[in-house]
Amino acid sequence: MITPPAAGRPEGDSRERKLRIMVVTDQYEPMVGGVPAVTRNLARGLAGRGHDVALVVPSPGRRGRLATAERLSVIYRGSLRWPWYEGMRLGCLPASAARTLISSFAPDVAHIHSPVTLGVMARIGAGRQRVPVVYTNHYLPANVRPSTAPRSPVLDALFYRHVVGFSNRCSYVTAPTATALRLLRERGLRVPSRVISNGADLRAYSPGPANGPIRHRYGLPASRPLILSVGRLSSEKRMDVLLDAAARLGPGTQVAIVGTGPDEARLRARAQRLGLAGTVRFLGFVPGSDLPAIYRLADVFAIVSEAELQSLATMEAMATGLPVVAVDACALGELVRPGRNGFLARPGQAAEVAAYLGLLCSDPGLRARMSAASLEIISAHERHRLLAEWESLYRMLTLAGAGER
Repeated sequence: MITPPAAGRPEGDSRERKLRIMVVTDQYEPMVGGVPAVTRNLARGLAGRGHDVALVVPSPGRRGRLATAERLSVIYRGSLRWPWYEGMRLGCLPASAARTLISSFAPDVAHIHSPVTLGVMARIGAGRQRVPVVYTNHYLPANVRPSTAPRSPVLDALFYRHVVGFSNRCSYVTAPTATALRLLRERGLRVPSRVISNGADLRAYSPGPANGPIRHRYGLPASRPLILSVGRLSSEKRMDVLLDAAARLGPGTQVAIVGTGPDEARLRARAQRLGLAGTVRFLGFVPGSDLPAIYRLADVFAIVSEAELQSLATMEAMATGLPVVAVDACALGELVRPGRNGFLARPGQAAEVAAYLGLLCSDPGLRARMSAASLEIISAHERHRLLAEWESLYRMLTLAGAGER
């Protein structure tokens, strides 16, 4: 069990010099997704440990602004809509503004989470002022491709050419899983690199009793096993496979889907055609304050996405003690151990997904054993432990940079 820090004291070792850290992302709230959540939690966590943090993000509109709290400043840069991916904005950061931003905040290290407009200009600005730059890759080609576009080997190659080229201009590169890092190394990554998990907040997401008012608010019955899936409703997440699996399960189960996205209308229409009105509930956007309680209502977690370099939702489900049915694609196999804390189906195979879900829904003893295994596996991904790992990396780069100067 992780012991919380003493109340009123910043987390971390107060004997260490506090750092000035600039975190940069091209995806942020109100956009819903993994990268906005990771960068928000990282910035808040570092500030909570006593560091001064500047978080550079795209604004929801053309005008920028500054929001400040103790030790954390969120710098919203004016932005334009990205036409190929719903909710994403392109932040504007001219070279002169990037230089001013770096000079005025004077970071010890810049941590960039996306190689698009803000990330590119922040890297250039930091490099010119000899500020060490960490880049964390969260992306696959499917994450930036238009939802209606078919997979293209040429476009995939261009994607990795840009991402790896950007990475090799940074001081250090991380990825949340061994799978994610291998994809970069196989395509020419040369700079020092390592795996650092995105982590899960095991204080917020943990096993607990069912919340009756939350169950009533979202219309989830207690009389049937509940299968939960959480994620953006876009084509690469393959929620159509989960709907096809649900159609094979029959009326003895309930499926709840949390999330919104460009595929929502199509998925709702598909569920209606499949006659799933009494089986599948689309819960839409669920605020973070309700989400842990939603996980605690579930019996099984399902993820059929084929484009996950880690999956925050799967980690949150495991932290709540849920067995997981996933597909054997990208990095999901690093979290789901077949026969131990869940099962892996072949991608796109609704019949296999349904068979595994049905097995878990019908066997409470199996669910209990896999629940315990999920809690054991996820303990290595405790977010506050990983914040200390980030601090160690930042300090190493800061010392190395000071030596070079």
